[in-house]
Amino acid sequence: MKSGICFFLLFLAFSLSAQEYSLSSPDKKIKATIGLTAGKAWYKVARENTEVLQVSKLGIIREDADFSTGLKVVSVTPAKAVSDSYQMLSSKRKLNVYKANNRVFHLKNASGQAMDIIFQVSNDGLVFRYYFPGTSTDVKKIKEEFTTYKFAPNTKAWLQPMANAKSGWAEANPSYEEFWHQAIPVGTPSPIKAGWIYPALFQAGTNWVLISETFPEGNYCGTRLKAESPDGEYAIGFPQPGEVFSPQAALNPESKLPWYTPWRVIALGSLKTVVESALGTDVSKPAVKMDLSFIKPGISSWSWVLLKDRATVYNVQKRFVDYAADMGWEYCLVDAEWDKQIGYDKMKELADYAKTKNVGVLVWYNSAGAWNTTPQTPKNKLLTAEDRKMEFARISSMGIKGIKVDFFGGDGQSFMQYYHDILRDAAAAKLLVNFHGTTLPRGLQRTYPNLVTMESIKGMEFRTFEQGVEDTAATHAAMAPFTRNVFDAMDYTPTVLHQIPKIKRQTSNGFELALSVLFQSGVQHIAETDQGVKQVPDYVKSFLKSLPVGWDDIKFIEGYPGKLAVIARKAGNKWYVAGINGENTEKKLSLDLSAFKAYKAGKLITDGAGEFSFSTASIVPQAATQIMVKSKGGFVMVFGE
Repeated sequence: MKSGICFFLLFLAFSLSAQEYSLSSPDKKIKATIGLTAGKAWYKVARENTEVLQVSKLGIIREDADFSTGLKVVSVTPAKAVSDSYQMLSSKRKLNVYKANNRVFHLKNASGQAMDIIFQVSNDGLVFRYYFPGTSTDVKKIKEEFTTYKFAPNTKAWLQPMANAKSGWAEANPSYEEFWHQAIPVGTPSPIKAGWIYPALFQAGTNWVLISETFPEGNYCGTRLKAESPDGEYAIGFPQPGEVFSPQAALNPESKLPWYTPWRVIALGSLKTVVESALGTDVSKPAVKMDLSFIKPGISSWSWVLLKDRATVYNVQKRFVDYAADMGWEYCLVDAEWDKQIGYDKMKELADYAKTKNVGVLVWYNSAGAWNTTPQTPKNKLLTAEDRKMEFARISSMGIKGIKVDFFGGDGQSFMQYYHDILRDAAAAKLLVNFHGTTLPRGLQRTYPNLVTMESIKGMEFRTFEQGVEDTAATHAAMAPFTRNVFDAMDYTPTVLHQIPKIKRQTSNGFELALSVLFQSGVQHIAETDQGVKQVPDYVKSFLKSLPVGWDDIKFIEGYPGKLAVIARKAGNKWYVAGINGENTEKKLSLDLSAFKAYKAGKLITDGAGEFSFSTASIVPQAATQIMVKSKGGFVMVFGE
């Protein structure tokens, strides 16, 4: 009897120590519950009264203070509506509107030091971040972030491993260039100790969840999910040693106060809701002040992906300028070794020639210092502010329109700052920027409109290196619209319509053509060469000539990660519908295209009967539009004049 009374009193004391608060989305469908139990902060999330995230941890440990335990609630603000609207040139949606409800939880630790946790819930998910108020003259350092995401055991996950620092060719990892593990049980450990990258996709019953973060403002590292996730609980992980700009540079988060951490981003809802969500940019830092007149999205010719280093010579690049001009494209990218194989003087001559053809020239740089052993040049020209400004002024005066910067060295805080430094100095010189061998954008393109795209994907170039990569290209490409390309522009460099040297192509021409629409990038680098384009019908060439340089809106039509992706994109008064089959079996699709019925009829381009052939037909948009898609095949449709 006494033991029963003691247990009841202990349970009562524990229950009384728990404090809970809730915050719902504007449409009331998503509810976040935030609480404090025995001095530890937590949260959980439900959608339409169905639990999606179980009780998950919150908290941070700094070197000078512990905010993971011994916490007390000082006050909690009432729920208030927040909103934002913004435009982006390098995005899946030109005009974006964000509406959410906000609450701030003011906490103190056992030593009386303050930390806030800020939550915002929108109709397509929720975000939260930590804030350390006050001011300090000394630098505070974070040892560990305790944020977790806990899923029920029957949840499935689509995750990409994080490469270990300084692994791979020329010690150039990590670069977000692994294959996704698809539909695996939650709790499955990563095969690589560095963990799992963002965005991380989960299916919890009828709900889909996409987890990511916003880009740090130079005062935090990029994070990932830890390799181990016992009982389906995924924890935030910091970079590995070596992911730093220099041996003395910051790896883990450090800053003076006040200090905001990046937003933790959780898109939530149906697969359609997640794919159409802009939550990753909605809460990113707004655009810094810059001259926007030089920022022009476009399509680019590019020799290197199929012809490699031997093509980076003046005559070939002049040919690719002519190719871009003939196609009506805006740019021509000149890749690695141009400084040695063409030279600055001849590059100016090329840029001058390209200008007469209304084509802008983009040039490649190696970002690397000592963090990897990549030999390609130009190299070591961007490491200091003085060197960057001198180099950028030089190429800008030559008429160069933008830079592709390759071979970064990880996600340490010092590298996050390096991205900001390059973008800021490039903007001052009116140069577009494309990052390769790189971290995830995390919405950085909103903050710096001159950032037109980033790689962060095992893209087309890898298909030219190994047959095994080509063999898995279809399912890999069918993953990107549900993960990597949801929030951020992606430089996959799509569309090969003829041959890949020394590789047996596995995807159809319809598949490859669809990628030019399915994958969103501020500058879309088309992999096919001028000679390859000569092999396709005139109506395909005409399609590529009229390929939009930017998108106004997006609609998810149908799909499943790794198996099928059908997405519609709007440009002006036209809708482009692109679909790919990621599997080895032919599929008969019944697509709901009723949203386009006002157009009465459109044009379909899909695979022909022969290998690497095309066919075209008129198509009437209906609520159940029938279309056959080949194994590893695809199609595009255009509605509107």
